[in-house]
Amino acid sequence: LTRMKFLQLLSRKPGKLEMLFQISFCQKQFPYLCLATSTCLYSKKKKVNSYEQVDQEKYKNLVYSVTSYKTSAQTPETILEEDNLLYGPPDKHRPPVKGETKTPKNWVPLINPTKKNPLLNKDSNLPLKIPLQNTKIPSVTRILQQTMSPQQAFYLERWKQKMILELGQDGFAEHVKKLFLQGELFHAALESVFMSEEMATKEQEEDVISGYLSSVQHVLKDISEVKALESAVHHETLQYLGLVDCVAKYRGQLCVIDWKTSEKQKPLLKNTFDNPLQIAAYIGAINHDASYDFQVSSCGLIVVAYKNGSPAHPHFMDPGLCSQYWNKWLLRLEEYMDRN
Repeated sequence: LTRMKFLQLLSRKPGKLEMLFQISFCQKQFPYLCLATSTCLYSKKKKVNSYEQVDQEKYKNLVYSVTSYKTSAQTPETILEEDNLLYGPPDKHRPPVKGETKTPKNWVPLINPTKKNPLLNKDSNLPLKIPLQNTKIPSVTRILQQTMSPQQAFYLERWKQKMILELGQDGFAEHVKKLFLQGELFHAALESVFMSEEMATKEQEEDVISGYLSSVQHVLKDISEVKALESAVHHETLQYLGLVDCVAKYRGQLCVIDWKTSEKQKPLLKNTFDNPLQIAAYIGAINHDASYDFQVSSCGLIVVAYKNGSPAHPHFMDPGLCSQYWNKWLLRLEEYMDRN
């Protein structure tokens, strides 16, 4: 009954029944319409294969070499040939270009060509001990201090501030004073050893330097023929001066020897900061100082002694190293002269 009323209602308005059947039919045909649309989208121009754009003539030898074997027959030689076909011949290795080494403007040789070397193995008198004169000529120590690198100056200042924080201003000043005193006593004791003199030091002073003396015992066995002790040197051409700790033979080679004291281990030469430059400066000064009738053939030795008595570290500088540090010293000297 309800269906009949519904049909009667639709029949009163023309076109409604027809529209109902059209909508129902379209809903059934909708998948086919979508398929037709999809077919239209994929009926566009076929995408070009990228392999068709490859230069067939260029790579035909490579293709033939790969497809002509049923099994893989690759060897280092065939792989190299394939690489050559793909990428061309390999470029030869070129070592990286090193930065140009800065050279001093006023270069003076480390060895003095005008000075003759006497026979050093002959018996000589007491070691030279030339006093240091108070002149306006700058010292090696002053030059190195005023041309210190910013990084080294930063670490030095940081150490100073740390010590002041721990000890206070007065305590730090007293600590530095003790360090200098220990160094002086240590050098005096070594001088007595080389001069074969008995050390007439107080019992308290012996306690202060006893660790340092124990530390260098194994190095002292390799030192002979002492030529100078705590002696002033003056480079007559470059006009600078210094005070050399010792000039002697170390394992048969004449060296400028510098004694250093330390509470920390310094097993490497780089741990000694500017000390190698100081050695090179002293060698050059001796070789160009008329007060010395001999030359040092570009050898140096830095001995770091330790307060706790542990074995000292001897850092030997051969002629190659001395030449490198000599050039660096000349640059630092030029920098100082430019500033002053």
